[in-house]
Amino acid sequence: MALPILLLLLVSSFSSIIPFSHSALTVDYYSKTCPNFQQILMEIVQKKQQESPTTAAAVLRLFYHDCAVNGCDASVLIKSTAFNKAEIEDEVNLSLAGDGFDVIQRAKTALELQCPTTVSCSDILAVATRNLIVQLGGPYYDLRFGRKDGVVSLASGVTGKLPRANSTVDRIIDAFQALGFTVPETVVLIGGGHTIGFAHCKEFADRIFGSTPDPTMNPKLIGRLQTLCADYKNNTGMAAFLDPMSPGTFDNTFFRNLRNGLGVLASDQRLMGDGRTRPFVEKYAKDAAAFANNFGRAMEKLSVYGVKTGEEGEVRRRCDLPNNQ
Repeated sequence: MALPILLLLLVSSFSSIIPFSHSALTVDYYSKTCPNFQQILMEIVQKKQQESPTTAAAVLRLFYHDCAVNGCDASVLIKSTAFNKAEIEDEVNLSLAGDGFDVIQRAKTALELQCPTTVSCSDILAVATRNLIVQLGGPYYDLRFGRKDGVVSLASGVTGKLPRANSTVDRIIDAFQALGFTVPETVVLIGGGHTIGFAHCKEFADRIFGSTPDPTMNPKLIGRLQTLCADYKNNTGMAAFLDPMSPGTFDNTFFRNLRNGLGVLASDQRLMGDGRTRPFVEKYAKDAAAFANNFGRAMEKLSVYGVKTGEEGEVRRRCDLPNNQ
């Protein structure tokens, strides 16, 4: 299937699981109230991925950006109002809009018709993420359900919670450590997100343009990115895959790329140059099974970070608005 023309995407980017302290999260949470929940969601997600091959990367990024700010409560999906600037309005989240939001909204609409005000947006996002990872060849991991949706979403609450494209390794480790992740878990989560991810040209333009391109980047990749991104200032939709070798497959090629200077983002390539993270880059580059297994465990752990249950949240009727609006 042809990739979206607008993006002109480049082809050719532990520790134990957190104990479930929330008893309301169970594997059979919807068995009586919405027994077809997972089947409905799977069909919608598969269709959307076939229509738009960037969907998986968009949803995985959306899920991480949601969980990293006030927990996995789908607050990143809430739109701003005249009285509130929501998370999505923070600069680091502006590029989230698109396929990720669309597939979650499609799923929510279908589930509201089948089981009104029953399945939370946060559960939908968690399952959609897992299913899309599996669809592209990634590991299946267990999920429990019963998350409630948050009702608060503040752009001001995003600041400092998410690493940027040019972050230092110190900053990356600090951001993930704040969520309870170890260094190896940090490396495996970044690799999993970026093996199918993409970045807009503006996020790495400083590495490829100017009198002295970044010496840590492979010269052949620099040339190809310079061609791809030549008009990025006028075309903000231009982007490149973060794994230029096997962008449509969830695999460990991303780590092998870093050994050859094929990291598109400065923050990614720095993982290879830092003594704390390099051993795990090397490990996952050599051992695809270890990467898949550890990524699945880390995602299961992320999926319960800061979840809201019971009266802590609500089941939104619309994913972009709290029920009182």
